[in-house]
Amino acid sequence: MLMNGFDNGVLPLLGFAMLALAVVAFVLALVAREDAYRAADKQSKTFWLVILGVTVVVDFFLGMLFLEIAGLVATIVFFVDVRPALKQVSGGGRRSGGSSSDGPYGPYNGGR
Repeated sequence: MLMNGFDNGVLPLLGFAMLALAVVAFVLALVAREDAYRAADKQSKTFWLVILGVTVVVDFFLGMLFLEIAGLVATIVFFVDVRPALKQVSGGGRRSGGSSSDGPYGPYNGGR
């Protein structure tokens, strides 16, 4: 009875979570610029789109546990290693030491 609840409750939730992570990673890889991958010294954009795209297809259609786990590892590597490097190269993230009223040419002083 416990295994039946696990098979019908927990495993589908884990599958949906892995699918959601893969879709988000695929979209983030898609919107990043190609030259950012080269500048960050990472694999190409096409490489990551293929890997993450296959992960989405496997998670959505096939449901083979071994391939889902391999795709989860690739998704985690993208989030932990590739995406922060892309953000750093692309100038993403928060600037240190700046104010929320800073504009592109320095601080806004209210017209004074």
